[in-house]
Amino acid sequence: GQVKEDILCRFGELGVFVNEGKLHFDPCLLRKREFLKDSKTFKYVDVTQREQLLELTKNSLAFTYCQVPVVYEIAKTNGIEIFRNDIESEKLDSLIIGAQTSEKIFKRTGEVTLLKVSIEESILK
Repeated sequence: GQVKEDILCRFGELGVFVNEGKLHFDPCLLRKREFLKDSKTFKYVDVTQREQLLELTKNSLAFTYCQVPVVYEIAKTNGIEIFRNDIESEKLDSLIIGAQTSEKIFKRTGEVTLLKVSIEESILK
C-alpha cells in the first residue's frame, strides 16, 4: 500500500519513467541541494543479492532501479553511460535507454551493472 506508493512517488521525483518499454530519465523535479556536497560511499544489494559499495563524488547522487545502481551527476550536457559486465561502457547522448537494454534492466539479468546519468545543471531547481 503506502510504501509502494511512496516508492513510486520518489521515482517520479527522481525523474525515472518507462515509456514504450524504454527507460527515460527526466529529473525536472530534482533539486540541486539533493546532490552530495562531499564524496560518500553508496551501499546497495545487486541482482545476485550481494552487497556492493560504490564510491560517489561531490555533485552526484545514487539510487537503485531494479537493483541496478543509477548515479546522477551534474554535468555540462545530458547523457547516459551504460556499464555492462561483459563489454566496455556505452555512451548515449540522450536520457533515454533503448528498449532492448531497458528490458535487461527490468528483468534483472545482471548484464547492466551501472548507469551513470549526466544531467545539465540548468534542468535542476
